[in-house]
Amino acid sequence: MQMWRDAMHNRLLLGPWIRRFLLEHLIAERNLSHNTQTSYRDTLVLLLQFIHSYYKRPLERLLIEDVSPEIVRMFLADIESVRSCSVATRNQRLAAIHSLARFIGLHSPEHLAWGIELRAIPFKKTAEPTVGYLEKSDMDAVLQFFNRKTLLGYRNHALLLFLYNTGARADEAAHVYVADLALGRSPSVRIHGKGDKIRICPLWPHTADILKHLVIKCADDDHLFRNARGTPLTRFGIYRLVQKAGASVSSSVLTLRSRGISPHIIRHTTAVHLLRAGVDINTIRAWLGHVSIDTTNIYAEVDLEMKAKALAHCEIEAEKRSRPWRSDTTLMAFLKAL
Repeated sequence: MQMWRDAMHNRLLLGPWIRRFLLEHLIAERNLSHNTQTSYRDTLVLLLQFIHSYYKRPLERLLIEDVSPEIVRMFLADIESVRSCSVATRNQRLAAIHSLARFIGLHSPEHLAWGIELRAIPFKKTAEPTVGYLEKSDMDAVLQFFNRKTLLGYRNHALLLFLYNTGARADEAAHVYVADLALGRSPSVRIHGKGDKIRICPLWPHTADILKHLVIKCADDDHLFRNARGTPLTRFGIYRLVQKAGASVSSSVLTLRSRGISPHIIRHTTAVHLLRAGVDINTIRAWLGHVSIDTTNIYAEVDLEMKAKALAHCEIEAEKRSRPWRSDTTLMAFLKAL
């Protein structure tokens, strides 16, 4: 009887379920990417800390029912007000909590109603993000920023050119190995993208030439982009490097002063420039590693908006040139007399 009671009590504890969720569900069952696993784990760390400070109870004694809808709403409000996180981050944290509730409800029917209440907490609507990108002249200015006569400057230039050529995410560029490069007659690179998906991206001949000099005396299992100590650059290091280049170039390029530059801005830039060059949208989708064509269509919409604005400007100018000599008041009087 005591063993049965202990077993039932353990089913009510939150800790064992979180362990199963992180180690069994996310890894063994869903095989989510490392970044997604880390995001879910970080969400639960923050949630546990919040619940612990609220109930003043040891973490190992927290129950599933302690994660009530009221507590979760308070946690989400704390994320926005105290931690100053964006609505997108708030929704990302809520998605992880929804996933945990779904997992527990699926394996513990007695908590099904609890999970339904938790998953009824809605996501907040967010404004559609604007697609920021650089014009060709601005991108050229950024590429020319680093001094290629130094080893570090050469590597930085190669990294910026690689990001622009491939449209790779910072994390993807950080995990490219020398063995992933094919620098022969049809140069290309193998990129390990989101969801453990592999894509082959073509390299421009100029990019291939730059990378050839970068990988001299490197082993196949070396990372392509390394720091001065020879250790791999992280996605955070790549982000800071791009940000530094953008901030420095903006002092001399007027069009860059009002915008920040990041690896994702360069990714958007690659897509828009490919589209302007006549590359079809499906090729761009494969180039960037998008799962759905709907994601890539945002660049087509941006290009159409630019064309529509240019056309509207031309129409306004034409209207001004063809406007009758009579004033608006004279015209209205003439129409009333008809």
